[in-house]
Amino acid sequence: VCGKQLDDELREVCEDCAQKRHYFIRGVAAFSYTREIKQSMYRFKYDGQREYARFYAELLYKLKGHIIASWKPQVIIPVPLHAGRYRKRGYNQAALVAHRLGRLMNIPVDETLLVRTKNTLPQKALNDRERSKNIKNAFHTAPDIVKYKKILLVDDIYTTGTTIDTVSEVLLKGGAERIYYICVSIGAGF
Repeated sequence: VCGKQLDDELREVCEDCAQKRHYFIRGVAAFSYTREIKQSMYRFKYDGQREYARFYAELLYKLKGHIIASWKPQVIIPVPLHAGRYRKRGYNQAALVAHRLGRLMNIPVDETLLVRTKNTLPQKALNDRERSKNIKNAFHTAPDIVKYKKILLVDDIYTTGTTIDTVSEVLLKGGAERIYYICVSIGAGF
């Protein structure tokens, strides 16, 4: 369901998907979250390497474009940053990937439909329970969301799925019907 590679070939779903219900339908990523990808993502997010977005988006298109096309999303929504974090970083890495992917797939990208109103702690330092508490009530939708029934979320990293699930729940409550996601990298399945 979440797209994590499974270490055990006898498992049908990863441990996370076996234990909790997701609000999204399905997700995929280009890379497993290895040490090398972790370093690359760090440079992309914190060292101003915006040009990485083009490479990531083109690779997502090449490797996963056929899957995205089968979902038939009406719009791509990047997971938003809080305004304070955006000012500090100068860009939203998910939005950079989303815009390039949208051009490649001829799918509109809308950054106005989802807003991050709570400046949360970075999720990477928190456990699953802390992540859920940290991100609770952090996102809100614009009234226009109801015109889209099939949405593709774009984010940089999927680890426990807390952010994607939270955003998906908010979008479903806002009137969307089917949420999918794509990420640059994803943690391992257990």
